[in-house]
Amino acid sequence: MKVGDKIPEFTLLDQDGKAFSSLSLIGKKNFVLFFYPQDSLPICIREACAFRDAYYDFVENNFEVFGVSSDSREVHKRFKKSYSLPYRLLSDEKAAVRELLQVPSMLFGLLPGRVTFVVDKEGVIRKIFNSAFSASSHVKEAIATIRG
Repeated sequence: MKVGDKIPEFTLLDQDGKAFSSLSLIGKKNFVLFFYPQDSLPICIREACAFRDAYYDFVENNFEVFGVSSDSREVHKRFKKSYSLPYRLLSDEKAAVRELLQVPSMLFGLLPGRVTFVVDKEGVIRKIFNSAFSASSHVKEAIATIRG
């Protein structure tokens, strides 16, 4: 995947077992998908909380935010509640969407990668940001993109 590509069609379940389809937002709303390795890792917690703390900026600019990892819906539900996350967490347990969007692994393939996609309401990818160890940079890059 690269900037300018259309986001492919996919469906994942969120922490409550509700289906999310990438096509459901096309023509309606911009969105940010941030892929992260695991709910319980400290850097992942910092990233999720950074998106939480900036959530109003995204909503104010007509963007929805979705966190994606391979954790189960049950783990996501606890994580969302523990950190008061206002956005949906999507469970990609089989890494099918991670593979579809070509999110690379990190640490010699031991951990799933940390990549953020900013997608406009037409479904066009406007930004792809890949940084394994800088959680706050994902939010900063996404906000800079949505503000144009």
